Amino acid sequence: MAARAIGRTKWTTFDSLPVALSVGYGLLLLTWPSLPLVAIGLWWNANTISHQFIHRPFFRTRSSNTLFSSYLSLLLGAPQSLWRARHLAHHRAAEGRSGKSDSKLLALDVVVVVGLWTAMIAVSPGFLINVYLPGFLIGLGLCYLQGHYEHARGTVSHYGRLYNLLMLNDGYHVEHHARPAANWRELPKHRTDQTNESRWPPILRWLEIVNLCTLERAVLRSPCLQEFVLKRHELAFRRLLPRADRVGIVGGGLFPRTALILRRLLPESTLILIDQNEENLAIARRLLSRKETSNLGLGNIPPFIFGNPSSKPVSSEHHLQDHQFVNERFVPTGNCNFDLLVVPLAFNGDRKQIYEHPPAQAVLVHDWIWRRRGSGVTISYLLLKRLNLVTQ
Repeated sequence: MAARAIGRTKWTTFDSLPVALSVGYGLLLLTWPSLPLVAIGLWWNANTISHQFIHRPFFRTRSSNTLFSSYLSLLLGAPQSLWRARHLAHHRAAEGRSGKSDSKLLALDVVVVVGLWTAMIAVSPGFLINVYLPGFLIGLGLCYLQGHYEHARGTVSHYGRLYNLLMLNDGYHVEHHARPAANWRELPKHRTDQTNESRWPPILRWLEIVNLCTLERAVLRSPCLQEFVLKRHELAFRRLLPRADRVGIVGGGLFPRTALILRRLLPESTLILIDQNEENLAIARRLLSRKETSNLGLGNIPPFIFGNPSSKPVSSEHHLQDHQFVNERFVPTGNCNFDLLVVPLAFNGDRKQIYEHPPAQAVLVHDWIWRRRGSGVTISYLLLKRLNLVTQ
């Protein structure tokens, strides 16, 4: 069944938390009725407390659940029963079933909501127009983004700890569809390796469309952005950079900021840029050659091994004085022959494996600002980036 009827249900201690949170949110609305609170509260409540209540009514008696449904309608500014009917229709469609909504409960919730909006019009029309209505519409927009990106490429889960802590395990969305009536505390137990997942929570999943390579190309077109990006990254590198003779830079072709910075900070080191896109490496050659003061030289590269004895240098390897260029996909299996390895934010691979089993003596990993690993510093709050250092 997609959900239980809004009648009797078995009370559990886990139901106490969402009930308490709903009361706390109601008190906040009464004491600090601001636009952000209305907008974020509507989105948060719809996807946590109200969502849990749809599938597992919190109370043992029908009358208590009916009363709580009306209370949630006040918090949402919209009939909880309407949200319930719409959401269960979504589950029934996924399961190929049909169902009926509770018309009496819907009528009661509509009366409650009409009373709320009428009271605001009569008592404080300025608050309604300038605060509540804009917040309500923004909250609906956030709910639309949430629902859309939870299913934009099939049902998708997100396993970030902070998000699931704040959203009562809402990120376990594949698991929720498999067991709609499961308590929110039970969902992590049902996670499988085959789950379709995203590193982004649903509300931010649109960022997957904003390709990092596209942003890099935007930086290439703007000298001001280049100066800002180089300055912020250099400050972070200066604080963490270990001594290294041989440095591997993964994916450093499109805008070789790391190579530009490390050439200045480690002038005696050999820098090896590894990128599976030959066009990106061509861009890197041009940008790095502008800074060279001596003649360009070509030569053979020492064997480049990613911990795989069968790996051989490819024919597209070149070097530009103290730089080497490798047109190959980097796979962090075993140890590679670097003193230092630098991994970009756009790395398409197992970042967790790099953190747990560093493939070089020292590894500097560009990551999102909220992912603290090893020793780290913030690159830029504006860029939402940090630099983490892990060692073998």
